[in-house]
Amino acid sequence: MHLDVLDLRNFYYRTRLGRTAQRAIRDQVTALWPEADRQTVVGYGFAVPMLRPYLAKARRVIALMPGPQGVMHWPAGDKNVSVLCQETLWPLETGHADRLVVMHGLETSDHPGALLDECWRVLGPGGRALFIVPNRAGLWARGDRTPFGFGRPYSTGQLEGLLRQHGFVPERHVAALYMPPTQRRFWLRSGAFWEKLGSRISTRIAGGVLLVEVTKRVAAPTGPATPEPARRPLRVLDGLAKPSVKPA
Repeated sequence: MHLDVLDLRNFYYRTRLGRTAQRAIRDQVTALWPEADRQTVVGYGFAVPMLRPYLAKARRVIALMPGPQGVMHWPAGDKNVSVLCQETLWPLETGHADRLVVMHGLETSDHPGALLDECWRVLGPGGRALFIVPNRAGLWARGDRTPFGFGRPYSTGQLEGLLRQHGFVPERHVAALYMPPTQRRFWLRSGAFWEKLGSRISTRIAGGVLLVEVTKRVAAPTGPATPEPARRPLRVLDGLAKPSVKPA
């Protein structure tokens, strides 16, 4: 079940906890992908907080939002790049995306397998995707005060296994949100400290959010390793006697 776009917007842009969470996750995204110059960057779910760093130099930025969630104008004060779409039928050509960010999309999907197949379809050769999901071992998945308390949380092994089943190759994984999901000022003010400390201790257990980067696996062509040799040309007159020439 998808969350409502207004609830997601209010959390990330109108609460101190949401802004702190946005900054912590986006720092990890930009550490993995410091630039996307002249590339097509696509986000699905509610990935817009992670897409802003690429607006200036990317060839194109597209924010896809599923129908059950709803859509909002983004970015604020500029030309809209967000699009309402069906969960498993995106208005993009095959191989169109160079970078794909999925956040608040996989764990809340009613059809995760079909969604991953659609992610695979739109990702181009050499492209990379980043899946951001709640960590089942973290504190953020244990309550419903934040968007990460909804849907199916994953462990790193579960998520990577699911991605492999749908044609992706996991490359790297990191975690974020090591502070507890609370509005108390002490934790909000010290959020950056806990992110640095937590990343040194564990990337699997303590973080509230997992980020797994993958590439697209393309099956090798089957059949003989060398081209099939040309068959013997058909000779329609084989077997007929050659005409003889009588002397004059």
